[in-house]
Amino acid sequence: MKLSSPLEVYDYLPKTNCGECGETTCMAFAAKLIERQEKLEACKPILEDKFRKKYEELSALLAPEIREIVIGTGERAKKIGGEDVMHRHQLTFFNETALIYDVWDTMDEADLVARVKAIAGWQKFYVGEFLKLHGIAVRSTSGDPSKFAACVKKVLENTDLPLVLCSFDPKVLEAGLEVAADKNPLVYAANKDNWKEVAELVRKYEVPVALYAPADLDLLKSMAVTFSEMGINDLVLDPGTYPAGKELEETLQRFLKIRRAGIVEGQKEIAYPLMSVPLTTWMVYDDPIEATYWETVLATVFTIRYADLMILHSIEPYALMIQRTLVDNIYVDPRRPVQVEPGVREIGNPTEDSPVFVTTNFALTYYTVESDLSSNNIDCYIVVVNTEGIGVEAALAGGQLTSAKIKETIEDAKLEEKVKHKTLIIPGLTARISGELEDLTGWKVLVGPVDSGRIPGFLDEKWPPK
Repeated sequence: MKLSSPLEVYDYLPKTNCGECGETTCMAFAAKLIERQEKLEACKPILEDKFRKKYEELSALLAPEIREIVIGTGERAKKIGGEDVMHRHQLTFFNETALIYDVWDTMDEADLVARVKAIAGWQKFYVGEFLKLHGIAVRSTSGDPSKFAACVKKVLENTDLPLVLCSFDPKVLEAGLEVAADKNPLVYAANKDNWKEVAELVRKYEVPVALYAPADLDLLKSMAVTFSEMGINDLVLDPGTYPAGKELEETLQRFLKIRRAGIVEGQKEIAYPLMSVPLTTWMVYDDPIEATYWETVLATVFTIRYADLMILHSIEPYALMIQRTLVDNIYVDPRRPVQVEPGVREIGNPTEDSPVFVTTNFALTYYTVESDLSSNNIDCYIVVVNTEGIGVEAALAGGQLTSAKIKETIEDAKLEEKVKHKTLIIPGLTARISGELEDLTGWKVLVGPVDSGRIPGFLDEKWPPK
């Protein structure tokens, strides 16, 4: 994206403020385009012939620097690529790294099904959402097309996750595509030996493909140009993943060079999503724990260093938690604190005698408090104040958490109709506004603990209020 502000986008729009896009003004629509919350085609006037040139120019300017492609179909389809910046603080990263875990066609059927279900079913509740894994890589270790096809079929019977079909043998790949082409799998991979046959397969089945040229950026670029000239543009680039020593350092440099070429230097012929394969650590380390450790190290490094997709092996909880939560954190928009809707929430089954707690709408704060209350089976109300997603101490210092805002939240929710004691429990860090809050609201104010984990002990001593 070569435009960075709504005002720059606005200059290309019809400026009619017609509202057909759903926004009240063209400037508001321009802001949505910058955030990729709207498509340019939602502006009906710009599609008219008289604005055709503006439409074409703006379309090109809004297109992400790195091509965005989709793997899979339906609700679990995964977008990769589509990035505009080298560093997330410059704007944000949009499509989080796809974590793809392997199965192979020589597995016992029961083990295969169990592993597929473990990958597809894994989830972890984290800061207000369930984190999940993104796909399954089906590897051909048998070299047998019929075995590979049977394995792919069995995987599809047990999950709707996107697939990566892994083999350098075009016959094996075609056997898998005959089963799974309608699921839009990623074909992995075309290399210097098989690229012609793989290119024909990709054109025939209309699926994305990964290009593999380990430690050879010139070959990788040449293959990307060749495939593009053949009309194949849903490409993923794999420059090889060397898991240790000097070769690992050189691998990281290659990832950096490719991404810089695509974004900073504007080399569109190589501006495609990148993939790494931390699974290669299992080729170096014999001990499973050591291999898992180093695979996770590589996964964290390549999450930060531009891998749009990774193929991994270990599904141990201690590996998955690190890999998945890091991806989530890196791809959170740094310009906006993660927040929840303000208002009054009910925890458990509160009554008119239940305690009322106050906190902010910063997601991490809210879910920490909510977890401490619900896990201790405390039926209560939480007054969630709109602090623009800022935590308690910072919001108090910055003026986002005030007595007036707490009063407004209570009144909007008509909380005094739900409880008879008219008592608020505020965080320990906000003790200095307790008197002001009592005067403003007419409610009694108790100063609670600084740490919400100590609320149960606090209630034992202070609740019900005297």
